[in-house]
Amino acid sequence: MRMTDLRALAVASGNSQTAAARDRSESTRYRYVVAVSLCVVYTFNFLDRQFLAILAEPVKHSLHLTDTQLGLLTGLMFALFYTIFGIPVAALADRYNRVRIVALACGLWSFCSAACGLATLAVARMGVGVGEAGGAAPSYSIISDYFPPEKRGVGLAIFSLGVPFGTMLGAASGGWIAAHYGWRVAFFVLGGAGVLLAPLIPLIVREPARGRLDVSRPGDTEPAASVFTAIKIFVRTPTLVLTACAAGLTAVIIYGLLSWMPAYLIRDEGMSLSQIATSYSFVAGATIGIGTLVGGYLVDKVAPRRPALYALLPGTFVLLGLPFLFGITAARSWPMTLLFMAGPYILANTYLAPALTVIQNSVAPSQRSAAGAIFLFVLNIIGLGCGPLLIGVASDWFTPTYGVHALRMALLCLAPVFVLVFLVQLAAAWTLKK
Repeated sequence: MRMTDLRALAVASGNSQTAAARDRSESTRYRYVVAVSLCVVYTFNFLDRQFLAILAEPVKHSLHLTDTQLGLLTGLMFALFYTIFGIPVAALADRYNRVRIVALACGLWSFCSAACGLATLAVARMGVGVGEAGGAAPSYSIISDYFPPEKRGVGLAIFSLGVPFGTMLGAASGGWIAAHYGWRVAFFVLGGAGVLLAPLIPLIVREPARGRLDVSRPGDTEPAASVFTAIKIFVRTPTLVLTACAAGLTAVIIYGLLSWMPAYLIRDEGMSLSQIATSYSFVAGATIGIGTLVGGYLVDKVAPRRPALYALLPGTFVLLGLPFLFGITAARSWPMTLLFMAGPYILANTYLAPALTVIQNSVAPSQRSAAGAIFLFVLNIIGLGCGPLLIGVASDWFTPTYGVHALRMALLCLAPVFVLVFLVQLAAAWTLKK
């Protein structure tokens, strides 16, 4: 071979290596574009879900509802439709284009959220639940095909920032719009914004190949399992069951507080809707975001070497949040209440990224949407279905004795749940050691 040929070969090889490095760099950047884009969608998902909690007091007085009825609207009624429809929609996502399913779901839940401003509030909340069933589980699967296993916790944590962003923006925009134009207009504005977002999703997010970043394992190349097969695999895997149950119990705390803290701050601490829109929204969004990111960062750093930490870390953090609950109910000013509220809002929200990482890493790529939906079914039936309703029923039960301070006593009903979460996470840690 001539010297010129060798030089040409070397140049070609160098160009090839440079192109490969550039492709890897672009791929790395784009995975974060995907995570952030889906986080924006999830922000609207959680906004729609939590908007009623932010507007609970004006809705209650306008429609003459009891706290139990509010608990049903914000919790169980939504959770039933969200979870029941979540599994079949996720089964479709394991077979068809996940990005399009997320886009269609966003349009549906946003339309129904706008309809919450009409007289048919209960029916519209059911529609929101059906629409949101197609949001999170397919997104988990998409992100898992853009982030390798050792980086998956960070990717899922970025996506999960939709929870604090949704909480912050919901409290800020919902409180401000309701204070100036009424709670019905707030629903119209929110729903309209989501409808405009939906068609943009397929333009930004590309559908990835399933399992492209995973080490091949037996069963990874199998076609998507049926709904019943996916459920059977899930319930026969102790790690998955215990992880989902621990997440559900943690969500009892989180959704219980998220659904009732605005009402508690207004009733017991004298905050106005405008103050909710500024002070509460900032504290809630910032603290939930910190907890979510800390959970994702820690599991990617330490848990791969010691898998039991996927359960032990969030379980311990939740238990450490218990003293702050007593501080919330003992405080006699809203700034002090917000200060104590930061404790459980940070500590309890460390659970999500570790739990999602365990779920997504424990099943074949062709089953990730279904596994994510089953996980969400357990989480939301226990957490979203029971948390707001438990406090609403307790508040009505305590009212004859404690009057306007009944909600203060009802919040204390969450105390045993902190301990129960820790015990279930201990059991989950034992299965992860095996």
